[in-house]
Order: sequence, then C-alpha cells, then structure tokens
Amino acid sequence: QVQLVQSGGGLVQPGGSLRLSCTASGNIFNVYAMGWYRQAPGNERELVAQFSIRGATNYADFVQGRFTISRDNANAKSTIYLQMNRLKPEDTAVYYCNADPDDAVKTLYGYREVWGQGTLVTVSP
Repeated sequence: QVQLVQSGGGLVQPGGSLRLSCTASGNIFNVYAMGWYRQAPGNERELVAQFSIRGATNYADFVQGRFTISRDNANAKSTIYLQMNRLKPEDTAVYYCNADPDDAVKTLYGYREVWGQGTLVTVSP
C-alpha cells in the first residue's frame, strides 16, 4: 500500500507564498492520480489541484492562477508539490495530499485511495 509523507505548510502573511511537498516511494504516477485537497474548519474537503494518471493538471476555480502543482520522480520516489503564491486568509486550511489509483488497478489488485497526514496552512497578518 502506498504511503504519503507531506512536508511544508505553516504560518504566512497575506500575499505571501508557501510550498507543500508530498512523497511516495516508487514511481506511482502511471498508476495513481495525485493531487492536493484542503479542508477548512466547518467545511467539506475540496480539491485544490491534481495530476491525472496521464499527467494532465486540473485546478479548482478558486486557485485563479495563484497555485501551481508540479511533480518529479527522482531518487525512485514520486513527489508532488504545490507552490502557493498570493495567499489569502481564506486559503487557511489543512492541506492533504491524495493518491487515487486507476479504476482497473482498484479492481484487479485492490489498491485503495490514500491520504497524507495533512498539514496546516494559516494565512494571517
């Protein structure tokens, strides 16, 4: 089973930047779609940005060109990043890394969706 380890996050002033990282062992990009979700207090978890298995990117409307998702598989690991610029107080949330396997892999091998441990991002003066 894939395990995801997140790093980054913290406190930043409005207009500032942060970068989040999420690493899995092995090259899983061709099996799992990977991306970032967030959950603010009292809200449901929502998609922020995602890579499909084919490498296409998808961003939530609220990103509005401020965030960039990227990835690499150096050192036999699969890492995705979320560069967040021009942060706003409403971006305050716990950010979760997600790896969702291809449907065929789920059916044939029983792979399951996996979440990182979450990291708090606080945007405040």
